[in-house]
Amino acid sequence: MTGSSRVIAFSAVGVLVLLCVSPAVARAQSAPQVQAVTHLASLAPGAIQGIVQDEKGAPVVGAMVSALGTSSAFAVTDRGGRFELRTLSPGPYLVRAHLTGFIASRGQLVDVRPSSRVSSSIALRRVGSVASPSSSYPVLAAGVGGGSSDPAAQPTDAGTSTTAIDDDHGEVAWRLRHARRGILKDVTVPDEVIAGDTPPDTNVFGEPGFLGRGASAARSTVANLFGAAPFSGQLNLLTTGSFDTPQQLFTTNNFERSVAYLALGAPVGEHADWTARAALTQGDIASWIVAGEYTTRAPARHRYDLGLSYSTQRYDGGNVAARRGVTDGSRNAGAIYGFDTFSIAPGVTLTYGGRYAHYDYLEDRSLISPRVALTLQPAEHFRISTMISHREVAPGAEEFMPRIDGIWLPPQRTFSSLLNGRSLEAERNDHIEVEMERDLASATLSIRAFRQHVSDQLTTLFGVDMPGAPAAQLGHYFVHTSGDVEASGLSAGLRTAIASRVHGAVEYSLTRARWEPAADVAYMLFFAPSAVRAGSERIHDVSTSIETAVPETSTHVLVLYRVSNGFAHQSSAARAGGVFVPALDRPELDARFDVQVRQSLPFMDFSSAKWEMLLAVRNFFRDAAADQSVYDELLVVRPPKRIVGGLTLKF
Repeated sequence: MTGSSRVIAFSAVGVLVLLCVSPAVARAQSAPQVQAVTHLASLAPGAIQGIVQDEKGAPVVGAMVSALGTSSAFAVTDRGGRFELRTLSPGPYLVRAHLTGFIASRGQLVDVRPSSRVSSSIALRRVGSVASPSSSYPVLAAGVGGGSSDPAAQPTDAGTSTTAIDDDHGEVAWRLRHARRGILKDVTVPDEVIAGDTPPDTNVFGEPGFLGRGASAARSTVANLFGAAPFSGQLNLLTTGSFDTPQQLFTTNNFERSVAYLALGAPVGEHADWTARAALTQGDIASWIVAGEYTTRAPARHRYDLGLSYSTQRYDGGNVAARRGVTDGSRNAGAIYGFDTFSIAPGVTLTYGGRYAHYDYLEDRSLISPRVALTLQPAEHFRISTMISHREVAPGAEEFMPRIDGIWLPPQRTFSSLLNGRSLEAERNDHIEVEMERDLASATLSIRAFRQHVSDQLTTLFGVDMPGAPAAQLGHYFVHTSGDVEASGLSAGLRTAIASRVHGAVEYSLTRARWEPAADVAYMLFFAPSAVRAGSERIHDVSTSIETAVPETSTHVLVLYRVSNGFAHQSSAARAGGVFVPALDRPELDARFDVQVRQSLPFMDFSSAKWEMLLAVRNFFRDAAADQSVYDELLVVRPPKRIVGGLTLKF
């Protein structure tokens, strides 16, 4: 990293830290209790509560309320028409209500803030009885005649007409009620027109025209599909690419791929939800992934989180290294997991479960990862949690395992062992930690201590050109084992609302580690000597996140930034083709980032479906996990930047 880059990195971290601890934090308004968060630079969940009423203001019992955004949730209204959607990740959500016998409500965009509850009121209209005792509104056809003879529609002194209290107040209904008397006879406007507030295209005789018949049919089909369906979902049409330099964005060597992603979800009774996801990409790497999840909702003494996934990758290109170790040109991976959150007492919660994964390209194909966590709340706004886990990670697992939240992508890149003929081995991590959290107004302060023992720590190398094989810069990487490591550390973090529209988090950690290098690690000295660790070392790490929303433009921005002095890098010999000096190829200060921008497109919305534009750029290789090795991201050498863009349809 150059001197100017280091100055910029330290300046960015300094500004984020100053913002997080500014006096504005103390003046922020009080928020409800923040729930425990177990991963770095994360934001506390929020909630949406409200009431569903009919056109007369009476509560609607048994209505299904759904919220779709960064996560999905469902609830059923009680006898008072009230509902509450809990543990929602911060961000914008599309909230709708459904019930047989009622016209589906239009979607409402609700912005969920960390550690806060947002109120939302939803109105449903009964089918066949929109606002008046009759099933249709008698109005007059437009014309050029005189005034109305109906006393209820005669203008008052103020120039307005008197209407019944329970009349519909939509724009179309108002215009139809105030239409001038013509020479034509009275006509009847159906309920669907009044309820939808969208007049069909008509000709001079009041009948649907050629364009009106097609548009009405299309609108009716879309409304039936997205308005009356008992599920919610999301459709992504994305394009991804990788690059090391900006010039590669405009070349054919940026490893561009098109991805289609679909998610569907629906409630299971009143206390659970299910979600099905699928993604597909085509090209020299044809891959797909499917997954299903089942979760129960709070409040419940036992909350279950179950799921399974299966993905496959087939490579038909000419890279010899990519095809090495794959007999039929394809790799397959599957996983199944199950966790139970057991509320033993009001202030005691136990979470236990595990994950079983199967990778057909490993010598030891079955990997088991159990985890147990206990959370105590001895006082209000104060929590103590501890976790013990055994985590087994396969090389290339980040290509096959789906993300629960965030951008979903099927297997995009190929990988192989750095040593020809060497079988791939899984990384195993025994992790234990204790964390204390304290809520202070709208902020949460956390302190964490952890200890790890990692066997066969994985190292990932990009930009390596092997003799006798085609160049593999962006779409292929090599993996190798660096050895075993014992690590222990402390961290302190702060999550807070910096301003009314900005939320952020910062965490600093100090890790002490002792290494036992692998026997064949010397082969990696030429490519990345800084990834070969020996003896003991100290790692300083700062992770930050900033999330903001601009409601005026319906824009949502998320920025993740991590700085550490332990990042491995490519050797000077590999960069310059000369002879490296091990003493000069030490771990150096470097950074990883992830920037996501979501822009709502209201001019493309129809019925209750909403369109968004997505643009994301990142050079993080792995997503943060609570019990992952501290070296998982540090030992990724020269990761390329990845760009993702496209359209998202939420319904």
